[in-house]
Amino acid sequence: MKNIAFLFGLTMLLFFTSCKENTTAQQIKVISPEEVYKAVNDNQNLQLVDVRTQEEYGEDHLKTAQNICVTDDDFKEKVAKLDKNEPVYLYCRSGKRSARAAQIMKDMGFKEIYDMEGGFLNWESQGLQTKN
Repeated sequence: MKNIAFLFGLTMLLFFTSCKENTTAQQIKVISPEEVYKAVNDNQNLQLVDVRTQEEYGEDHLKTAQNICVTDDDFKEKVAKLDKNEPVYLYCRSGKRSARAAQIMKDMGFKEIYDMEGGFLNWESQGLQTKN
């Protein structure tokens, strides 16, 4: 009888864990500037977020990017307005702040997160076009 109860419990556990819906990103994908460039050119309505300060953004940024600074107190409030079900592409100066932003957004339930490797510095070193 104990074996039957054990097997039933194990079966139920496996059933519920296998049916669990994946509602958040399984991983944050780090992609090259070239991959971001291609994605931006293929889809002008892309959720592209520059997580640097407003001053850095003002100096230069990617053409279709919106600025939501990860170090601002209202970062979570602002990114909550983005569509969690659509891909979001992040970048900063060198990749550290965007990695932090990506983790925050993953914890908030965003499903598809791309972090540009090496940030804006890497983008410029590849000679890719910015807004200027």
